[in-house]
Amino acid sequence: MKVNFRNLTVQVIIGIILGITIGFIFPEFGAQLKVLADIFIKLIKMVIAPIIFFTIVIGIGSMGDLKKVGRIGGKALLYFEIVTTFALAIGILVVTIIQPGNGFNTNGAEGADVSQYTQQAEESSHGMMDFIMSIVPENAVAAMAGGELLPILFFAVLFGIATASLGEKASPVITLFEKLTDIFFAIVNMIMKISPIAAFGAMAYTIGNFGLGSLVNLGKLMGSVYITMFFFVVLVLGAIAKFYQFNIFSFIKYIKEEILLVLGTSSSESALPKMMEKLEKYGCSKSVVGLVVPTGYSFNLDGTSIYLSMAAIFIAQAYGVDLSIWQLATLLGVLMLTSKGAAGVTGSGFITLAATLAAFPMIPVEGMALLLGVDRFMSEARAITNLIGNGVATVVVAKSENEFDPNGYIEAAINEPEASTSSYETSVGAAVK
Repeated sequence: MKVNFRNLTVQVIIGIILGITIGFIFPEFGAQLKVLADIFIKLIKMVIAPIIFFTIVIGIGSMGDLKKVGRIGGKALLYFEIVTTFALAIGILVVTIIQPGNGFNTNGAEGADVSQYTQQAEESSHGMMDFIMSIVPENAVAAMAGGELLPILFFAVLFGIATASLGEKASPVITLFEKLTDIFFAIVNMIMKISPIAAFGAMAYTIGNFGLGSLVNLGKLMGSVYITMFFFVVLVLGAIAKFYQFNIFSFIKYIKEEILLVLGTSSSESALPKMMEKLEKYGCSKSVVGLVVPTGYSFNLDGTSIYLSMAAIFIAQAYGVDLSIWQLATLLGVLMLTSKGAAGVTGSGFITLAATLAAFPMIPVEGMALLLGVDRFMSEARAITNLIGNGVATVVVAKSENEFDPNGYIEAAINEPEASTSSYETSVGAAVK
């Protein structure tokens, strides 16, 4: 089979393999290559705020019907809450049964420095009132400049509702924002050309800094996390997809480039712009994509939810803290709040874990040091699960609102030059089955 080296998917895979190789052979040099991934993430974050703002305003403003906006938003939030709570419960159940933390030697955690995470968690307190206050920006422009997702969402929704209420008067604004969105997506396409380099740098750093041997001690926890997320995607999201008459495996195949990008960068945010574009081609309406996807990046983090519940109980097990059924239920309630404040960027799950443990003092926060060496590896799994979960949520809301074109994926498949005709017929048939 001929390999197309111009294909971005192939390039990202090559970057990941080379990164692992360099990190293993030249660990000190590999650890220094993190800057390549950092530059790429900064480039992506540079365009995230305006893209989210414009797409939400276009999505809401072009609907015109404010009742429809409220209905779609309400359905999305209800879906997010149900599915993420289910993810949290699954994580707690699996880690309680497998008990990967039992018999763990916690002596190595005493000297590790987790102050940067606990300090960030304190600065971004996840108390109920603090969380609500953080949603409302004191200055919308400052929120855009700082890339603060929740305030941007809040301001964009208000702007979109105001635009929709003006009707035809606001149509020039919608047209302008659509043209600006096209420009920003053109910038994204330029940035994506260096994504294989970013994946190379990220993997070289991970292996060079932590080494292949760093996976051994916490392999049981990592295996539990990966297996749980795999079954969550296949069984839970798969069942949801089947109910709404699309195939989870065909969908995953369709967004494989975005998944590989997330695998390389450990950030679901890096794939957000292209994911929105892909979902529109898949058949979801522009208005649903513009409203559901950005909101899901704060309220529908399935992978982060699974990770938080399993990591918190793993630490409790490692320190011999026995949690009662009531305490587990309380932890679930705390996680239902803190998991909604995690952004889709690398390391945010670790910071949110610190905030969770701060609100649940019976689990020692210094136990986070046990996870420092392998958090990078688990962040890839949770970022991929977040990405797939948000994609499924968007299709579900679009289908439930009759805002889904079943021919969309067929057209997207035909326009993909890399795949064979037979493979397209198979995947398309499954997608519209």
